[in-house]
Amino acid sequence: MVFYLSLILIAFCVLMSLRTLFIPHKIRGKRVSFENFLYLAFIYVTVMIGFGLIYVLMEQNGTQVLRESAGAEGGTFFQRLETGFYFSAVTLFSVGYGDISPIGIGRMIAVLEALIGYTIPAAFVARAVFDRES
Repeated sequence: MVFYLSLILIAFCVLMSLRTLFIPHKIRGKRVSFENFLYLAFIYVTVMIGFGLIYVLMEQNGTQVLRESAGAEGGTFFQRLETGFYFSAVTLFSVGYGDISPIGIGRMIAVLEALIGYTIPAAFVARAVFDRES
């Protein structure tokens, strides 16, 4: 029960963070500003932490979603947390070093995260242009 509630809460936080890209008048009309940079950075951090926690929760629930090439599966909770956040960041920013690979349902979660990683900058730029024109 706690597992599913945690997944729902994490998904809600990620969706609410992404939702802010589509709310009118949230991004200032300036093309480049420190405020816009922080805004985009917070969205990325929220999504990265959210998906990292999803990977960790799935592993804690007994569903293996990540496989390390070094064969260091399992480990302590903090090692899993580190691996989940690392894999999430590498996937979100489309780096993909290959030292950790998703397996099972983790593949679909990673595809969704990569899609979001590609969509965030496009949505951010479109929102900034739209706000500037209106």
